[in-house]
Amino acid sequence: MREAADLRQALLLERESAFFRLRGGYPIPLAGATWWACLGTMGLLVHSRGLWIFVAFVTSGAIFPLALLFARFFKVDFMRDKTAVTDVLLPTFASMMLFWPIAISAYWTYPQLVPLVLAIGMSMHWPVIGWTYGRTAIYTAHAVVRAVACFMLWNWWPASRFTVLPYTVSAIYLATVGVILVASSTGRRKLRLGSDVTG
Repeated sequence: MREAADLRQALLLERESAFFRLRGGYPIPLAGATWWACLGTMGLLVHSRGLWIFVAFVTSGAIFPLALLFARFFKVDFMRDKTAVTDVLLPTFASMMLFWPIAISAYWTYPQLVPLVLAIGMSMHWPVIGWTYGRTAIYTAHAVVRAVACFMLWNWWPASRFTVLPYTVSAIYLATVGVILVASSTGRRKLRLGSDVTG
């Protein structure tokens, strides 16, 4: 039992170390904010919902290269950083991809549903990502707030589905980036390390 407790503590320290070292991987949500803001702008400029959906589907894979670009610019090299929990990322992203049949089916049957499916489906991996950083609450809060906000907008403000809804997701991403940066700041790191030492 003692060995299990020690292992759990060591794993938590490893995850928290990665959180501070990589600043919570904030280039990834920053890339997400950029992509969703572009979708919101396209919704304002392009009146073809079919074109909006096609562009959203085709460019969704651009989030990761954009995150790599931001990571390089801000010197947060999350791709080369390996931890004891890195192996959980592949199944996490694989399970998130399972929402795509729903998105495609929505496009074929009721295209207006696609923005909601994308908004919620593309956030399904966030709680696990938060766990890998030892900050499950922050990342789960992002996914929950995003799901609730998009659900409300989609149902009670139909005109917002291709404009305000994407902008809302972008704003939630930016707010999350702010929270991550504060939580992973040098001051917070020293405070946490100090409590580990004294504890």
